[in-house]
Amino acid sequence: MIVYLDNSATTKIRDEVLREIIDVNENYYGNPSSLHRMGLLAEKKIDEARKSAAKLINAKAQEIYFTGGGTESNNIAIFGHLFNLDKHNNIITTKMEHPSVYNVFKQLEGKVNVRYLDTDENGKVNTSMLDNMVDEYTLLVSIMHVNNEIGAVQDLNEITRIIKEKNKNARLHIDAIQSYGKIKIDVNKLPIDTLSFSSHKIHGPKGIGGLFIRKGLKINPLTYGGGQEGGIRSGTENTAGITGFGRACELIYDNFEEEAKKLYSLRSQYIKRLTEEIEDTKINSPIADAAPHIINISFKNVPGEVLLHYLEEKDIYVSTGSACSSKSRDNRVLDAVKLSREYQLGAIRISLGHFNNFDEVEYVIDNIKHSVKDIRSITKRG
Repeated sequence: MIVYLDNSATTKIRDEVLREIIDVNENYYGNPSSLHRMGLLAEKKIDEARKSAAKLINAKAQEIYFTGGGTESNNIAIFGHLFNLDKHNNIITTKMEHPSVYNVFKQLEGKVNVRYLDTDENGKVNTSMLDNMVDEYTLLVSIMHVNNEIGAVQDLNEITRIIKEKNKNARLHIDAIQSYGKIKIDVNKLPIDTLSFSSHKIHGPKGIGGLFIRKGLKINPLTYGGGQEGGIRSGTENTAGITGFGRACELIYDNFEEEAKKLYSLRSQYIKRLTEEIEDTKINSPIADAAPHIINISFKNVPGEVLLHYLEEKDIYVSTGSACSSKSRDNRVLDAVKLSREYQLGAIRISLGHFNNFDEVEYVIDNIKHSVKDIRSITKRG
C-alpha cells in the first residue's frame, strides 16, 4: 500500500485533469495569440479555465491572471504593488510566510521600511501589533491565509478591517495557495487587492499558478513581451496546463463541501488516534480554526527526519515541513509559534488530499506507532 501524505508540497494529478491535458496537447495546440481558427480554439480553452478558476473565489473572469506558479504569483503581486520605494514608507508581513513572500520582503530591506508581525502559539496574527504597525505610510500588507506548515487560518475579516481603517490606500495581498480550493473565499466580501493560488496544490498540473487582481487596480509586471495575460505575465500561454488547472477547479467546485468534510474528518481521526495511542505526542497545529488538510505533529525524542525515512520504507510519505525550505535546519514557522527545540526536531507534517481515505488510517497509525517505539528505543540506548 502506498500512502501519500505530503499534499501540501504537491498533489497527484487527477485522471480527469490528465485526460484534459492530453486532449489539449493533441487537438488544441495552436498559439492562443494567433488569429486563425486553431489559435481561437486554444484561446477559448483558456477563457473557459479562467472562468473556472474565478468561480472558486467568486471573482470575475477578467480578474484572473495565469502565471507559472504560486511563487511567481506572489512575486508579481508584491513587486507589482510597489511603484516608488521610499525608506519613509513601510511594508508589512508575518514571520511565518512562505519563502516566496518572506524572502521577497528580506530582499526589500534597506529599500523600504520592512515590518514583521508576530503570531501567537496557534499561528494567528497579533492583531494589536498589526493595528500599531499600519500607518499612513504603509504601502502593502502581505499575509498568508493558511500557513503551509501548521495549517493556521488567519481571520481575514478582522485583518482587512484593521488595515483599511488605518489606511484605506494600503494595498493588501493574500497568499491563498494553501487555502484555495480548501476553504471558502469570497473576494467580493473582503477588500483584498491581490490573491495568489496554485494548480498543483489542488490536483492540477505543476507549472501553473494564478493571481487575482481586483478590477481597476494597476499592477506593474515583472516581465515584458507580447502582452499576454493583460500584460501582467507576457509569454506564450501554457494552454494545456491552464486548461488542466481549470478542470481541477471545476472538480473541486462541484464537490467542495463534500471534499472539505472528508478532509476535516480524516484530520480529526489522525489527531485523535496519534495523541491517544502514542505517549509524548504534541500537536503543533491549531485544533480549532485550522485548515482541513494539515497536521503538524511532534513525537518527543524522535527526530522528524529519521521518522520520515522509517515511514518511507513502508511507502508512507510525509514531510518535515515546507518542501521549499526542507533542507534548512531552522524553522521560522515553528520558532514563531514558540515550539521548543526538542519538539521542533521531532516535527513532521501530515497533509491530506483528494486521494486519501479512511482505509489508510489503520496502516499509517500502526506504522507510526512501531516506528516511534523503535526510534525511541535506539535513542534511549544511545
